[in-house]
Amino acid sequence: MSPTDRETRTADHPNAAARGTDAGLATDFSQVLVIGRSPINRVVVAKIVEKSGLKPISESPETAAKALRGLIPGAVVLDGGADNKDCDALISGIDALRRISGKALPSVILLSTKTGTPESLGLSSVIDAVVAKPITPERLQPVIDRLIGLVRG
Repeated sequence: MSPTDRETRTADHPNAAARGTDAGLATDFSQVLVIGRSPINRVVVAKIVEKSGLKPISESPETAAKALRGLIPGAVVLDGGADNKDCDALISGIDALRRISGKALPSVILLSTKTGTPESLGLSSVIDAVVAKPITPERLQPVIDRLIGLVRG
């Protein structure tokens, strides 16, 4: 079989803009996109997400934009790093998804070295919740469960 005879088309994953007003229907509430520079933190968060009965998808900040073009997860967990800015480049893309869906989807959780609310920390309005580090199931799991529960119900 020559390379030109092979089927090279992959599964269709239209981006959010192509989905238009139906973007809310394409939200997969069982998936949580976990984004962070530290592979260790991503594994820790993924295990906590699994305890909630959800499917984690782990990405670095550099590869996450591509992942967000192919799916709308129920939630996104951003590891802000030492200065809460590791994932800043993704905020506008997440905000665009939320505007297209007409809802606050996906829900966004920031893992931060600081405590407080998104407003008190001067964070983007895209951030729904802040969970202070160190990352523990006792801190993160209830927040994931609450946000996923809110958007499902």
